Amino acid sequence: MSKQKLIVIGGDAAGMSAASKIRREHPDREIIVFERQNHTSYAACGIPYFIAGQVSSAENLVAREPEVFRKKQHIDVRTQQEVTEIDTGNHRVRVTDLSNRKTYWEEWDTLLIATGASPIVPDVEGMDAEGIFALSTLQSGINTFRYMQAERPKKAVIVGGGYIGIEMAEALLERNMQVSLIDMAPQLMTTLDEDMAGPIADYMRDKGIAVFLGEKLSHFEKDREGKIKAVVTDKQTLEADLVILGMGVKPNSKLAAGDGIRLGAADAVGVNKKLETSHPGIWAAGDCADSFHILKKQQVFIPLGTTANKHGMVAGINISGGNTEFPGVLGTAITKFLDLEISRTGLSEKEAKKMGITYRSNTIESPTFSGYYPGTGKMAVKLLVEEKTGRLLGGQITGKVAAAKRIDTIVAAISAGMTAKDIVDLDLSYAPPFSPVWDPVQTAARTLL
Repeated sequence: MSKQKLIVIGGDAAGMSAASKIRREHPDREIIVFERQNHTSYAACGIPYFIAGQVSSAENLVAREPEVFRKKQHIDVRTQQEVTEIDTGNHRVRVTDLSNRKTYWEEWDTLLIATGASPIVPDVEGMDAEGIFALSTLQSGINTFRYMQAERPKKAVIVGGGYIGIEMAEALLERNMQVSLIDMAPQLMTTLDEDMAGPIADYMRDKGIAVFLGEKLSHFEKDREGKIKAVVTDKQTLEADLVILGMGVKPNSKLAAGDGIRLGAADAVGVNKKLETSHPGIWAAGDCADSFHILKKQQVFIPLGTTANKHGMVAGINISGGNTEFPGVLGTAITKFLDLEISRTGLSEKEAKKMGITYRSNTIESPTFSGYYPGTGKMAVKLLVEEKTGRLLGGQITGKVAAAKRIDTIVAAISAGMTAKDIVDLDLSYAPPFSPVWDPVQTAARTLL
């Protein structure tokens, strides 16, 4: 009897996490991973800090090179190999070797789709200008860095005010560039409520970023050499010799949909809690797949590195013959701009209203440490609770050092179904260098009792 063959499409977080788990459980199983780029298992979230110079080398973002998987784990990782078709009827995939454009078929017994997500790129005039970059893969970060080294751009425009936009604004400011940021939304970071997002824009402007909200991208202008010259919105023209697109991402799900695999939320590959797709023997994990939302009780598309790694582990356990489920997401996220930390989890007011939930909310300001302790700064905590039960629904935090990671207390409380009263009663730690006597999260909860 021949060995069972697993094929994994995609060699980053979800794909390699699953492949590694399966290898540990099945030392003799045949595992082939197809990756169209050169890199595997890299920290895409670290790209802005590499571009800023805070991470000295792109290699530092790679957790494990393809050769390590091949030699130490005996996983057949094939880079520069793009899967272009899934044939579910014959249990095979068509692969193109990007180095010579030759194609071939590879059969499988079990298939894991971990194709990730791609940045949203606007279909506007001038999009082909040299000097426009959308960051997603490690190679895209390397290409951006090399362009900056060669061209020494002075004026940058960032299109999009989400996480990547804010992080890249910091990175380019660190590189002493004149930075502008535009977004068609009336606020930065639409996953936050407006009252929490407003101070972020004010702070960025105070630190030298020209933030323009409520402005829609019209097109790009090129110079005679085909390089980016300006970004044109519906309100103004901004000179630019570097453009970073931070307009969000879309799941790479066309490959799956091409052979009838069901798509789910936001056209991501639809999966159940075991990460199984609509086709037996085919699984999906990571940024290409949707996830169950713990509070919304429905599938959502929230692509994050933490989720991708957990997806990979769950898929790997189940493909190995185990039986486990992915518990779900709350949309927890964290970032920073210089020394302003930002985090959120659960439902925003906008989401609660959309769900028809009657809720109460409040925002408090507090010092991060005891007020008399050196280095303390201000922070704001916003909590939402269900009106009738007091059950915690969501939280948002902005503030200086040691502020944002307090979101994890809120995550744990929501996951446990705790109320505002339960949070107040928690025996949280205290010492002047770490917190006021009443932790700010507990202070916020007290105002909602």
